[in-house]
Amino acid sequence: MVVDLPQSILFCCDYNAVRSPMAEGLMKKYYGQSTYVQSAGVKSDLDIDGFSIAVCKEMDVELSRHRSRSFDEMEEWGDDLSGFDLVVALSPASQRRALELTRYYHLDVEYWPILDPTGLGETREAKLVAYRQARDQISDQLIAHFGPPRTDT
Repeated sequence: MVVDLPQSILFCCDYNAVRSPMAEGLMKKYYGQSTYVQSAGVKSDLDIDGFSIAVCKEMDVELSRHRSRSFDEMEEWGDDLSGFDLVVALSPASQRRALELTRYYHLDVEYWPILDPTGLGETREAKLVAYRQARDQISDQLIAHFGPPRTDT
């Protein structure tokens, strides 16, 4: 069964450094250029997380060039939230902020409860396990919502 993809989707989390960049990268890998995909955070004062880069690289998803940005920076740069068909919040704080910013628009905001892997694990391998778990939760949600990855995009 082929599911219609939204024309545009915004993934958001707390800092746009871990979960939302992973979701953006996986969405692009799975569904190609048929959907305009961006990500943002409530804040953007952190660089892309190295563990996120590492676990996505395992799936041939390149995140090392990602630059974190906040909702406020999106507006400053001319990206209007009303231009997105779907906003997917990956943290409670980003869900609150997205609902606040979209209250005047007819826009779907979904909340996907994805594990925040930051601060989990004592060793490098234990941290990677936590980040892989978050990555895999995102992957599972994408496939559940939009169907299997497409090869024709």
